[in-house]
Amino acid sequence: MQRPVEEGIVFLQQQLDKLDREIHDHIDRHPDLKEDCSLLQSIPAVGERIGTLMTGLFRAKALDRAEQVAAYLGLTPIERQSGTSVLGRSRLSKAGPAKVRATLFMAAVVAVRHNPDVKALYERLLAKGKSKMSALGASSAKLVQLCFGVWKNRMPYQAGFAQNRAKKA
Repeated sequence: MQRPVEEGIVFLQQQLDKLDREIHDHIDRHPDLKEDCSLLQSIPAVGERIGTLMTGLFRAKALDRAEQVAAYLGLTPIERQSGTSVLGRSRLSKAGPAKVRATLFMAAVVAVRHNPDVKALYERLLAKGKSKMSALGASSAKLVQLCFGVWKNRMPYQAGFAQNRAKKA
Protein backbone atom coordinates (compact mmCIF):
# COMPACT_ATOMS: atom_id res chain seq x y z
CA MET A 1 0.00 0.00 0.00
CA GLN A 2 2.86 2.40 0.74
CA ARG A 3 4.50 1.99 -2.67
CA PRO A 4 1.62 3.50 -4.72
CA VAL A 5 1.54 6.48 -2.37
CA GLU A 6 5.30 7.01 -2.78
CA GLU A 7 4.94 6.72 -6.57
CA GLY A 8 2.14 9.29 -6.46
CA ILE A 9 4.32 11.69 -4.48
CA VAL A 10 7.19 11.25 -6.95
CA PHE A 11 4.81 11.88 -9.86
CA LEU A 12 3.40 15.03 -8.27
CA GLN A 13 6.91 16.34 -7.52
CA GLN A 14 7.86 15.78 -11.18
CA GLN A 15 4.77 17.71 -12.26
CA LEU A 16 5.66 20.60 -9.93
CA ASP A 17 9.20 20.67 -11.31
CA LYS A 18 7.81 20.68 -14.85
CA LEU A 19 5.49 23.61 -14.02
CA ASP A 20 8.39 25.54 -12.46
CA ARG A 21 10.46 25.02 -15.61
CA GLU A 22 7.56 26.17 -17.80
CA ILE A 23 7.08 29.30 -15.70
CA HIS A 24 10.79 30.14 -15.90
CA ASP A 25 10.84 29.46 -19.65
CA HIS A 26 7.83 31.75 -20.11
CA ILE A 27 9.53 34.52 -18.14
CA ASP A 28 12.76 34.06 -20.09
CA ARG A 29 10.88 34.41 -23.40
CA HIS A 30 9.35 37.76 -22.37
CA PRO A 31 11.92 40.51 -21.71
CA ASP A 32 9.47 42.69 -19.76
CA LEU A 33 8.65 39.86 -17.34
CA LYS A 34 12.32 39.02 -17.02
CA GLU A 35 13.07 42.67 -16.20
CA ASP A 36 10.27 42.71 -13.58
CA CYS A 37 11.73 39.65 -11.85
CA SER A 38 15.22 41.09 -12.01
CA LEU A 39 14.10 44.39 -10.47
CA LEU A 40 12.23 42.63 -7.68
CA GLN A 41 15.21 40.40 -6.93
CA SER A 42 17.31 43.51 -6.29
CA ILE A 43 15.49 43.68 -2.92
CA PRO A 44 17.34 41.80 -0.17
CA ALA A 45 15.27 38.72 0.84
CA VAL A 46 13.39 38.59 -2.47
CA GLY A 47 14.53 35.58 -4.41
CA GLU A 48 13.37 33.85 -7.53
CA ARG A 49 10.13 32.48 -6.05
CA ILE A 50 8.95 35.77 -4.51
CA GLY A 51 10.02 37.66 -7.64
CA THR A 52 7.97 35.34 -9.81
CA LEU A 53 4.97 35.44 -7.47
CA MET A 54 4.95 39.22 -7.23
CA THR A 55 5.48 39.68 -10.98
CA GLY A 56 2.49 37.47 -11.66
CA LEU A 57 0.40 39.29 -9.07
CA PHE A 58 1.29 42.78 -10.28
CA ARG A 59 0.64 41.85 -13.90
CA ALA A 60 -2.61 39.97 -13.25
CA LYS A 61 -4.35 42.36 -10.86
CA ALA A 62 -5.18 46.00 -11.54
CA LEU A 63 -3.89 47.33 -8.22
CA ASP A 64 -2.73 50.94 -8.16
CA ARG A 65 -1.19 51.25 -4.70
CA ALA A 66 0.94 49.11 -2.41
CA GLU A 67 -1.76 49.26 0.25
CA GLN A 68 -4.20 47.62 -2.16
CA VAL A 69 -1.74 44.79 -2.81
CA ALA A 70 -1.20 44.26 0.93
CA ALA A 71 -4.98 44.25 1.49
CA TYR A 72 -5.52 41.78 -1.36
CA LEU A 73 -2.92 39.46 0.16
CA GLY A 74 -4.53 39.69 3.61
CA LEU A 75 -1.59 41.49 5.23
CA THR A 76 -3.53 44.41 6.67
CA PRO A 77 -4.38 44.50 10.38
CA ILE A 78 -7.99 44.46 11.48
CA GLU A 79 -9.19 45.48 14.91
CA ARG A 80 -11.01 42.87 16.92
CA GLN A 81 -14.04 44.54 18.41
CA SER A 82 -17.57 43.66 19.21
CA GLY A 83 -19.97 46.48 19.97
CA THR A 84 -18.29 48.71 22.50
CA SER A 85 -15.62 46.13 23.42
CA VAL A 86 -12.17 46.67 21.95
CA LEU A 87 -10.36 44.29 24.26
CA GLY A 88 -9.04 41.89 21.61
CA ARG A 89 -5.72 42.28 19.88
CA SER A 90 -5.64 43.19 16.23
CA ARG A 91 -4.75 40.49 13.73
CA LEU A 92 -4.06 40.11 10.03
CA SER A 93 -7.15 39.97 7.85
CA LYS A 94 -5.89 36.86 5.98
CA ALA A 95 -8.32 37.65 3.17
CA GLY A 96 -6.16 36.71 0.20
CA PRO A 97 -4.35 33.64 -1.08
CA ALA A 98 -2.88 31.79 1.90
CA LYS A 99 0.02 30.18 0.01
CA VAL A 100 1.30 33.54 -1.25
CA ARG A 101 0.93 35.02 2.24
CA ALA A 102 2.86 32.08 3.75
CA THR A 103 5.64 32.48 1.20
CA LEU A 104 5.83 36.21 1.92
CA PHE A 105 5.89 35.51 5.65
CA MET A 106 8.96 33.28 5.23
CA ALA A 107 10.58 35.95 3.05
CA ALA A 108 9.88 38.47 5.84
CA VAL A 109 11.76 36.23 8.28
CA VAL A 110 14.78 36.51 5.98
CA ALA A 111 14.19 40.22 5.37
CA VAL A 112 14.29 40.98 9.10
CA ARG A 113 17.90 39.84 9.07
CA HIS A 114 19.10 41.08 5.65
CA ASN A 115 16.94 44.03 4.53
CA PRO A 116 17.69 47.31 6.37
CA ASP A 117 14.24 48.84 5.81
CA VAL A 118 12.34 45.76 7.01
CA LYS A 119 14.77 45.23 9.88
CA ALA A 120 14.25 48.81 11.10
CA LEU A 121 10.46 48.38 11.04
CA TYR A 122 10.65 45.04 12.86
CA GLU A 123 12.92 46.38 15.60
CA ARG A 124 10.81 49.52 16.02
CA LEU A 125 7.65 47.44 16.48
CA LEU A 126 9.34 45.12 18.99
CA ALA A 127 10.53 48.17 20.93
CA LYS A 128 6.92 49.39 21.08
CA GLY A 129 5.93 46.09 22.71
CA LYS A 130 4.40 44.32 19.71
CA SER A 131 4.67 40.54 19.57
CA LYS A 132 7.17 38.94 17.21
CA MET A 133 4.36 37.48 15.10
CA SER A 134 2.68 40.87 14.80
CA ALA A 135 5.99 42.47 13.82
CA LEU A 136 6.59 39.75 11.23
CA GLY A 137 3.14 40.36 9.76
CA ALA A 138 3.93 44.05 9.43
CA SER A 139 7.31 43.11 7.94
CA SER A 140 5.53 41.01 5.32
CA ALA A 141 3.39 44.00 4.39
CA LYS A 142 6.51 46.19 4.24
CA LEU A 143 8.17 43.69 1.90
CA VAL A 144 5.11 43.86 -0.37
CA GLN A 145 5.30 47.66 -0.31
CA LEU A 146 8.99 47.55 -1.26
CA CYS A 147 8.24 45.14 -4.10
CA PHE A 148 5.44 47.32 -5.40
CA GLY A 149 7.57 50.46 -5.19
CA VAL A 150 10.46 48.88 -7.09
CA TRP A 151 8.10 47.45 -9.71
CA LYS A 152 6.07 50.65 -10.14
CA ASN A 153 9.07 53.02 -10.29
CA ARG A 154 11.15 50.66 -12.46
CA MET A 155 14.21 51.30 -10.27
CA PRO A 156 16.32 48.73 -8.39
CA TYR A 157 16.02 48.66 -4.62
CA GLN A 158 17.88 51.33 -2.66
CA ALA A 159 17.95 51.01 1.11
CA GLY A 160 16.29 53.96 2.85
CA PHE A 161 15.06 55.47 -0.44
CA ALA A 162 11.75 56.70 1.03
CA GLN A 163 13.42 58.20 4.11
CA ASN A 164 16.06 59.95 1.95
CA ARG A 165 13.35 61.45 -0.30
CA ALA A 166 11.40 62.68 2.72
CA LYS A 167 14.49 64.37 4.18
CA LYS A 168 15.20 66.18 0.88
CA ALA A 169 11.64 67.46 0.52
